[in-house]
Amino acid sequence: MRLATLAIGGREVVCALHPQRGWLALDSVAEVPPGSDALGVIRAGFTDDLRERIADDLAEAPDDAFIAPDQACTLAPSRHPRFIWGIGLNYLAHARDLGAPHPDEPASFIKGDHTVIGPGERIVLPPQSLRVTAEAELGLVIGRDTWQVDVADALDHVAAVVCVLDQTAEDVLQRNPRFLTRAKNFPTFLSFGPELVTLDEVRIGDGPDGLDHLEVATWRNGELHRSDTVAGMAFGPAELVAFHSQMMPLRAGDLILTGTPGASVIEDGDVVECRISGVGRLANPVIRPA
Repeated sequence: MRLATLAIGGREVVCALHPQRGWLALDSVAEVPPGSDALGVIRAGFTDDLRERIADDLAEAPDDAFIAPDQACTLAPSRHPRFIWGIGLNYLAHARDLGAPHPDEPASFIKGDHTVIGPGERIVLPPQSLRVTAEAELGLVIGRDTWQVDVADALDHVAAVVCVLDQTAEDVLQRNPRFLTRAKNFPTFLSFGPELVTLDEVRIGDGPDGLDHLEVATWRNGELHRSDTVAGMAFGPAELVAFHSQMMPLRAGDLILTGTPGASVIEDGDVVECRISGVGRLANPVIRPA
């Protein structure tokens, strides 16, 4: 199942996608909170009953209730995720390229919701940095309260995955590695969307390696910069969920960004993309204000 937040008639509406018929607003689904966005549906409790109700609506709604994908303006799945974890140097090949040893444990950082933008919105290069990079990543959406889970069970706590572009003021970070939070938290430094794709659509098997086949790629101006599969991570998605759940409770709707196979330097006028096989494509233009 694919969920998104669309702009319809001046309103932000959470919708589900029928592969042949298009987007269907979920206003009439009683279990979806009024005014909810796509991430809010997960946060409110994405139970089997709710999934079945949405599936029934997708099957039974009249054709004129659907919006064609090319007529939809897709927004960020949410403007206000509760908690956003990022992971650094998590692809082995990427770490080798940078001449950096990969950490013995996940190297995580926190991003604020003021960094969030959606598909097609501009990444604004800040005056404090002359070297900003954009990094395509697989995002994990936590589906329910998660506390001290094992790796074997961790993916059962993930509701969906999503395309992410995570930006870094690289020259700020190079001055001092302790400046990581500052380098990651300028406005517009996190784009995600356009769709939340439920785990059942992309996971293979029931094991913790069920996302290893997904290919994550950073594109810039229509050219591939770098790609790798999830199998190339030092710490896979299940390990990241389990590790962070040992540290603190994770809540439904929280995001974990799983690291990038390659960061591309971006300049004014560029268009940068995250493409993930089986998940989708996220693109954002870049601007440096005068």
